[in-house]
Amino acid sequence: MEKPQVTAYLKTMCGWSNGVRAVMAKYELSYAEKDIIKNPAFRFEMEQRSGQPLSPCVEVNGVMLADISGEEVERYLLENKLVQQNHADAGVPLNAPCSDAQHAAMARGEVVHLR
Repeated sequence: MEKPQVTAYLKTMCGWSNGVRAVMAKYELSYAEKDIIKNPAFRFEMEQRSGQPLSPCVEVNGVMLADISGEEVERYLLENKLVQQNHADAGVPLNAPCSDAQHAAMARGEVVHLR
């Protein structure tokens, strides 16, 4: 099975972004990560390519999956036979935002572990 070409527009710290990262790790997929927080040019690129401002956005073999969770990315990969089912634990929730407490800690500049 040929590995898909993947570009992921993600936030540095985000529950949904971490879900996408976890899916990539679970299926051992290499991907280009474009951090839209650290590099505003990537945010602009994401908005131009996806036609909307919400993240994460993941482009798989030229198909843009806009405002998507890790769970939805996994479903897309499986339905399009780009990966084979893997029942391993992803290690983080695949479809969860950061909590209010995590957002507050990030605003204070604290390191937040999203598990």
